[in-house]
Parts: sequence; structure tokens; C-alpha cells
Amino acid sequence: MNHQFVIGNPFFTLFSFMIVCFACFTLFSMIGHPPSGNKIVAFSRKLGSSFVFGLGVWAMYVLAIFGSTYPLVLDWTMLYTLLCCMALTYASISVYVCVWPGLIRKVLSSLLLAVGSTMLHYLNLLGSQVKGYELDCYLFIVSIMAAFLGALVAFNLYENRGKDGKLFSSLILGLSMIIMHTIGMQAMKVEYLNVYTTDSMNDSMMLMSFLLGIATMLIFSFCLSTWMFSRKYSMVDANYKLLVENSLDTIAIIKAGKWQYFNPAGLRMFEADSEHEMIGESIYDFLHEKHHEEIRQLLGEEENEDLLRQKPVELDWRTVGGKLLHTELVRTSTSHTGSLAYQVIIRDISERKKNEELLINSEKLYIAGQLAAGIAHEIRNPLTSLKGFLQLIASGRSNHNYYDIMKSELIRIESIVSELLMLSKPQVYQLCYRDVRQIMEESVTLLETQAIMHNIEIRLMMAAEPLYVFGVENQIKQVFINVIKNAIEAMASGGLIRISLELAQKAQIVIRIQDEGPGIAKEQLSKIGQPFYTTKDRGTGLGLMVTYKIVDNHLGSIKADSIMGQGTTFIIQLPYRKDPEENA
Repeated sequence: MNHQFVIGNPFFTLFSFMIVCFACFTLFSMIGHPPSGNKIVAFSRKLGSSFVFGLGVWAMYVLAIFGSTYPLVLDWTMLYTLLCCMALTYASISVYVCVWPGLIRKVLSSLLLAVGSTMLHYLNLLGSQVKGYELDCYLFIVSIMAAFLGALVAFNLYENRGKDGKLFSSLILGLSMIIMHTIGMQAMKVEYLNVYTTDSMNDSMMLMSFLLGIATMLIFSFCLSTWMFSRKYSMVDANYKLLVENSLDTIAIIKAGKWQYFNPAGLRMFEADSEHEMIGESIYDFLHEKHHEEIRQLLGEEENEDLLRQKPVELDWRTVGGKLLHTELVRTSTSHTGSLAYQVIIRDISERKKNEELLINSEKLYIAGQLAAGIAHEIRNPLTSLKGFLQLIASGRSNHNYYDIMKSELIRIESIVSELLMLSKPQVYQLCYRDVRQIMEESVTLLETQAIMHNIEIRLMMAAEPLYVFGVENQIKQVFINVIKNAIEAMASGGLIRISLELAQKAQIVIRIQDEGPGIAKEQLSKIGQPFYTTKDRGTGLGLMVTYKIVDNHLGSIKADSIMGQGTTFIIQLPYRKDPEENA
């Protein structure tokens, strides 16, 4: 049986247009919210938008059929086509809110939306009771193009005008759906086995009216709730805009590598006379070349989720006039004209960088002054002695003892210079895996004779398993020798030196060297490791300073605990590094 489409009741046409426009308004309202970091929330928004739009197109179809003489077939095809329309709408929204280029994104999302809506129309006509049909291919293509162009114009208008274009975008998209449906009814002639028109559908009319009422109520409820939420969001947005406009820091929006918004503080920072000098320009034209790769990762042009919660990043920018700016930047994801963008806060730290540089230079001068004073004091004494002995030798009063004393003074000067060289620019050393137990045994062996001469016993307790470190063996040995030698010199009356080596938690090797000397006072303990500070009569203080530097270069730590009258304990921690050859 053939049926031509007849212009139906204008009331049903107008009502169907209102319903689909409300569904479109809800769609634009929900996709216009800022993107959420919560994936469940983002999924719920897209799913809700797809559900409401699909339901709106379905209700428009049913109402238009009610207002015409075209037959309405009630079967499971309606449910299947509704679910397919929702799925394609969900895909369309997902494409629209992604970070693809604007034209590709809008065209593909419009095409998916058009295919979903036209498929719902044509597949509903081709229900299970179809005997035959005729399709006008020209009108079929025109109907799809009407839906596609309407969606493309609506998306483009919404993206360009944002929330101000939401109403017009909804009207355009709704009108394109009505036009698609009208042309589609004329494009297809269907012959059914069993025909159920609005006059003969007495048994199913109540069910269809009930379902249509539920669908209409859901659409209006979603539309009302999103409108209320959008209104509340607009109030918050107004307060936020006031805060942004009055901010002293630069607040800008970046999308697709271009500036989209600048607050007044940002225009002043970049020395721009108006926002037209910045808006639409590439951020890379203002960013120093060395930071281009870093900003690409930060703005998501290269996938890196670990950067989402990172600390402020220091970047160098150039103003419109070419002035260099040192800044700190933080960024968050946001939405701009319905698509993903990034909000950045840029703070000028040029003055702070200058102050830090001055402070560092001042600290360097202070340390250099300390070293110079210490070196002058430590070297002047032996030089004075050498000068006196040379004068005696020149006067003819030579003595063999003078040469021995002069040699010892020269050795003292040499030792001071050697220790100072350790504090200069680090030299290239060959790093290797070494067992700390073996290094400690060799160090104790070297000092054992000196310990016996001072009536001191060295008791060594070591772990059974190997304790590997990755470093310079001679430097680590020098650390052990310096600390043990200080312990021996501190115990004038003899005693016991306890040395223990063990593997602690967090892959740390702990070395404890404990003596039974007089101890070190708290005020002196805090100065241990400083240049030329020593508690010994003839010490330079450089030995422990070198020790602290070596341990720090090996990513370890060293501290001293002391109790007056009981002794001092040095605790050295070095990172455990398992020898890879051991696993081979």
C-alpha cells in the first residue's frame, strides 16, 4: 500500500519543533560546561546529552507522524533505532569536545549527528511490516545534507558565540531536524503488510501516548534542570570574571597553541596596547625557543598525564616590544566556545630572579672571603717559619734540624692546598660498584698501627651480605680514614672505636663510627663540616669539609651525634646499589 506524505496538523508540527529545540538546547547546555577531571562526570554529561537529543528526535518523529496521514508502525524497530541514534550522538559529542583541529572536528561531529537522526527516521519507516518501498535518492541525499548543514552551522555558531549563541544554535539544529524529517517523508514510499494508521491504532494509541508523554516530560525536565544549572553557573562565571579582570597576575586562555583571552594585567605584562595584538597569535611567537618542547607537553599537544598536577614551571617570554620576561606558569583545563582549552596563570618573577642572583653572588663572596681568610691564616704561619729559617741559613747559622722543620712546614702547606683542590671543580672519576665492607676493612688496616700506638682497639661489625655502592673507591676510603683518624686523635687516653655496617630500609647502607672521646659540645657540633673549623690544636678543618662533600657527591648523608664525656658517633648513609654483574 502506497502513501504520499501530506502536510499534517500544524499544531503537531509546531509541538514537535518545540520538543526537538528543547532537546538541542539541553545538548548545547551540557556540552558547554567546563571539562571535568572526573571521567565519570564527563561520561555522564555526554551520555545525558545523547539520551535527551535522541529522545527529542524520536518524539519529533512520532508527533509528526501523528499529525500526518502517513502510517505509524509500532514494533521493536523504534527502540533499536533510538539506541543507535543515541550512540551516534554520543560519538558526535565525543568528537566535538576532543582536541582535534576545529574544521575536522566540527565536520565529523555534524556528520555523525546527521547520520544518527536520519537513520532514526528512515529505519523507523522500514519496520518489520514492510512489503516493499521506493526511495528517491535525490531527496534522500538532500535530507541528509539538510541535517548535516544544520548541525554544522549550529556547531559553528555555538563555537563562535559561546553561551550567547546557544539559543540560536538550538533553533537552527531543531529546524534542520524538521526539514530533514519533512523531506524524508517525501523521499520514501513504503508498502506495508499490515497498516496501522492513527485512525485504526486504538489498541496501541494509549501506549504510544503514554511513552510520548514520558519522553516529553523527560526532555522538559532535562532542559529545565540544565537551564537552572547554566544560570547558576553564569552567576559564578560573572564573579570569576570579576576576579580575573582585577587579578595582578596574567590570566590567559590558550587553545590550539594560540591566545584566546588575556586579562588587563596580561596585556600590561606583555606590553600590548590592545588585546588584538595578542588574541589569535601563536604563543610560540612570544615564548623563548628553549621552552617550545616543554610547553607542548604542558598543554597536552603530546600526551603526558603526569604533568596535570605538576608544580609551577619557569618559562621565559618575550613581550610585544622584545623585552625578556622570567615567569612562573601554572595551567588548568577549561572550556572555550564549547571545546577544550587551557587556562594559564603567568607571574612575572624577573625581579625575584635578579634578587636571587644577587643573593647567590653575595653568598659566593661571603664563602670566598671565609676561605681566603682561612687560607691566609693557615698558610701564613708555616710561611713565617720558613722565612725565619731562611734568614738564619743566610746568616750562616745553618742546622740540619732546620731542614727537617722546613720540610714539615712545606708538607703542611701542601696538605692544605691538596684539600682545597678537593673542593674545587669536580674532576672526572671512574665510577664503579664496590663492596663497602671491603673498603672499610682496607681503611681499618691502614689505621690499625696508629690505633695500637694510641692504645686504641678498633672493633668492626659488618653485615654478612655484600653492601654495594656505586662511586669512587678512593674517595669513599678517604671518608672512612678521615672520620676514624679523627676518632683516634680524639681518644688521647685510649679506648674502643666501634664500627658497624648494615643495610637499612629504603636501600640505605648505614655506617656508624663511634669513639669514646671527650665528646663535642652542641654549639661546636653545629659547625662541624664548615671550612677551617676544627676542635684540634693543629687541625685545618678542611678534612671534615672534604668528607661532607664526598658523601654529598655520592647522594648520601652524614651527621654527628655526641654526648659530653661519653664520645661521638658519626653516622654515614650511602645509597645501596646492587652490582648488576651479580645477577648475570
